[in-house]
Amino acid sequence: MRLIYLFVFCLPIFSMAQDSIELKKRGKLSGQWRTYYMMTSNKGELKDFNSLATGGKLKYQYNLIENLEIGAALYNATNLGIQDLTIPDGTTGRLSRYEEGLFDRLDLENDAVFLFGELYAKYHLDQHSFTLGRMKINTPLINPEDGRMIPTLVQGFWYKYNKQKTSFQFGILNEIAPRSTGKFYGIGESIGTYPVGRNNFGTASQYADNTASDYILMANVDFEVTDDFNVRIWNQYVDNIFNSFYIKPAYKISASLMLEGEWLHQNKMGEGGSGIDSLRYFNQKSSDVLGMKIAYKSKAGLVSLSYNRILPHGQFISPREWGREDLFSFQKRERSEGSADNHALVLNYKKDFTLLKDLNLMSILSIGKHWKPYPIDAILNKYAMPDYTHINLDIFFNIKKLKRLQPELLLTSKMGNGDIPDNANFFFNKVDMFHLDLILNYNF
Repeated sequence: MRLIYLFVFCLPIFSMAQDSIELKKRGKLSGQWRTYYMMTSNKGELKDFNSLATGGKLKYQYNLIENLEIGAALYNATNLGIQDLTIPDGTTGRLSRYEEGLFDRLDLENDAVFLFGELYAKYHLDQHSFTLGRMKINTPLINPEDGRMIPTLVQGFWYKYNKQKTSFQFGILNEIAPRSTGKFYGIGESIGTYPVGRNNFGTASQYADNTASDYILMANVDFEVTDDFNVRIWNQYVDNIFNSFYIKPAYKISASLMLEGEWLHQNKMGEGGSGIDSLRYFNQKSSDVLGMKIAYKSKAGLVSLSYNRILPHGQFISPREWGREDLFSFQKRERSEGSADNHALVLNYKKDFTLLKDLNLMSILSIGKHWKPYPIDAILNKYAMPDYTHINLDIFFNIKKLKRLQPELLLTSKMGNGDIPDNANFFFNKVDMFHLDLILNYNF
């Protein structure tokens, strides 16, 4: 059955060459073939996980009339079945955290996920563009988050204006297809398709299928104050749940030195998702995240030091279903979301170098220290995450003779620090673990 799914998905690729002349007249066919291996090694006798997926996307864009484009993209993730991910760890009773995300994590018995993730009309006019339908957007709090087979996608209306020193965006969204699922959901329905963590009483949160929200309003403006100073501002209003205001100023001290800051302020809107306390998603008045980043670029590479502080009065809350958190201290395979009274310090080093004559590498080494509230404290630590040290090595391969092939290797180690309760749930898929991703992307 898996081979039949793959044949159906690949058939347009094999016929592409025959139709290339006609396609050039009518529009543009593009896509990506992705094969993704993922592995997690947990502490001691806790279960290890492996998964292998293949699939990708096919996209077709057609110029209906001058300045008017219509487009559609079909996404697929096919499970090649190297491990049965429906069997939980024997000690904790829990499933994999990362590997299941390659597929439909709400239906792991579904071997092949297909999703019409993009289906839109787009009109261009000078510096303006208007898009209506299903699409991919990239914002600080809603974004594709490309570390899975199928990214996060949205449905609604999006407007963009671009000028030389100023840009503006505005959108209204009424549905979201969270990454690692196989369908679009209403805004409230989409919250809770990922693990829900704990409520303030230390029991499992119950906001899944109980969160009421009909739409999201988003707006962004980027502008240059001077040649060396620019500001980026976003506002995200989630109906009946919360509002997030984000500002990121950046100052270029010299040709080599950059200083940036960020502030994310959240406050409750309406009922916070539900009028019943035990079912409420945003169950606090407000939260604040402050950040600072300094970056230095030289011939030896780009090095940066970042610090984020989540203040004690409220958890930073943002649906994990909607993409990654675009904070300075973010590191692949973990988050600060769900914490209050949190500190994070991260050192990044990015370097391009030639390994062989026809092979160039871009490597990113990331070393982070994360100070969390005590994991038993449910009010400050929603997901019971201990203090940890996080090391990532991310390598991107550029093969000159195979320019369409773009492999990536991610190595991750997270080590628990300090006093961690003697309970496997505080370690499993969290700390004292090693994780590996090997991704083969072929773009056409």
